[in-house]
Amino acid sequence: MMKMTIGVSTLLAALLASPAVFAHGDVVPHAVDTTGLDPLGPEWRDENPYRGNPTAIEIGKHAFAANCARCHGIDAISGGIAPDLRKLDKGSLGDEWFQERVRNGAVRNGAVYMPKFAEPDGPLSQEALWAIRSWLDTVAIDQ
Repeated sequence: MMKMTIGVSTLLAALLASPAVFAHGDVVPHAVDTTGLDPLGPEWRDENPYRGNPTAIEIGKHAFAANCARCHGIDAISGGIAPDLRKLDKGSLGDEWFQERVRNGAVRNGAVYMPKFAEPDGPLSQEALWAIRSWLDTVAIDQ
């Protein structure tokens, strides 16, 4: 019988090289390129102005993966820690809830459950966030 010994540095290098280690991304917000979307200005819209826009949907898909999947799950399939955003209402009620959360975050008993993501307090523009919302419409499921 042959005995194998793996050094700590070899094991660490193998773990760090594995894509599964970074499956949900790091915790630093990632910038979102919104080129191709009409600028919305500083005043927040009550409803998603990009609903059904193919460019917004594509931008939103990648923006979600980079900024939201670590908590809300890959492809928005929640593991139970954060809300399953596939169940978010597709209409204006869902837009209202989404806007409230991305602009104000969520705090319970003094603990931050979700940080503010909307500018100026957060890292993402209104355009980027409505693009994410547009993509979420495409993965919505009936409840």
